[in-house]
Amino acid sequence: MTKPQKQGKLRLARDKGELRPAPSIVLVEPQLGENIGAVARAMLNFGMSDLVIVNPRDGWPNEKAVAMASGASLVLDRARLAPTTAEALGAFHHVLAMTARPRESLLPVLTPREAAEAMKLRTDRGERCAILLGPERTGLANDDVNRASGVISIPVNPAFASLNVAQAAVVIAYEWAIADGAAPAPADLVSAAPATREQFEGFIEHLFGSLADARYFYPEERRPVLERKIKTAFARASLTDGEVRTLRGVIKSLVQGRPED
Repeated sequence: MTKPQKQGKLRLARDKGELRPAPSIVLVEPQLGENIGAVARAMLNFGMSDLVIVNPRDGWPNEKAVAMASGASLVLDRARLAPTTAEALGAFHHVLAMTARPRESLLPVLTPREAAEAMKLRTDRGERCAILLGPERTGLANDDVNRASGVISIPVNPAFASLNVAQAAVVIAYEWAIADGAAPAPADLVSAAPATREQFEGFIEHLFGSLADARYFYPEERRPVLERKIKTAFARASLTDGEVRTLRGVIKSLVQGRPED
């Protein structure tokens, strides 16, 4: 097998940042190029980029894998081949096997979240971690499972526990991203300036005046309570200046009606 790259040296723009050190995915004897590509896509979606492929049935490189990867070419370009699982895992410090048959092994069984958190601790210490995934039809052989330090078991519906290799990769890759501190990007509010207090209060006065003209505040003694509730509701919305202008236009249209053509 070609010499593995050190995980900490992988660099790629991700949301104007870089890929961080992450576990590797080791695919054992994958049968379909499409599944390899789907795994690569899932990996890069969640900040993983190191892929090892053990004895792929249809050879390598694989055009179907490239097509299915949908742009995750970095993962496929860097993918390493190995003739056996033992050789594929030789450079790793910690290996976890994903399998639907955890009862057949005496190894510790972890949920994907527990596994990701454990690998995060090890990765931060500089250890190289790998996640082992087996062939599509049979899953990992017992000998390959026993090369791992633990088993990752996805808590699926026991009456229908069928996940393909790419689906399993998505689950563990997502949990890795969460363990590594990933979070949704904040909404882009650069062009949406918040309304000033003057704009907000002007809108509220406009609204209350129009409601009073429509005799909404009835009986009159309830007016202070209703005004407070309405104002609080709009205050929680954190309106922008554009939204305030839109709402004042709505009030004006309701009060004056549509102009005649």
